Amino acid sequence: MATGFATTLRTARAQAIVDAIDAGAAGGTIKIYDGTQPATGAAITTQTLGATLTFSGTCGTVTDGVLTFSAITEDSSADASITATWARIADSNGTFVLDTNVTATAGGGGIELNPVALTAGGAVAISGGTITEGNA
Repeated sequence: MATGFATTLRTARAQAIVDAIDAGAAGGTIKIYDGTQPATGAAITTQTLGATLTFSGTCGTVTDGVLTFSAITEDSSADASITATWARIADSNGTFVLDTNVTATAGGGGIELNPVALTAGGAVAISGGTITEGNA
C-alpha cells in the first residue's frame, strides 16, 4: 500500500519549502543547468549554468499540498547555450533548498521553460512550476 499523508500535513510540508526559499533578504533564485542532475544538493561538476532567475517577492502559494510558483523575474541574458534539464533553487543568500527537473511547458517538470534550449545572451523566462508534496 502506498503512503498517504493528511492534507494538512502535505500543506505544512509545502509551506516549509516556501519559507525556506523566502528565507533570505530578497527573492530566492533558480539556477538552470544542463547535463545530469547531481545527487541532491551535491556540488556542480560538469554541468553548465545556463541562466539564473529570481523569484519576485514570495516564491509561491500553497493549496492542498501543492506549491505553485508566483511571478519569476526573467534572466534577460542567458549565461550559456544549453539544453536545460534541471534546476537548483536557493534562498537569496545562496542557501540550497531543492533540486528539480526542467521540462518544456506543460511537460510536468518542477520548472517549465519554453523552450528548454537556451541561447547565450537570449532571454530566459519560466512559464510555470509546481512542487507537489506527498500524495497530493
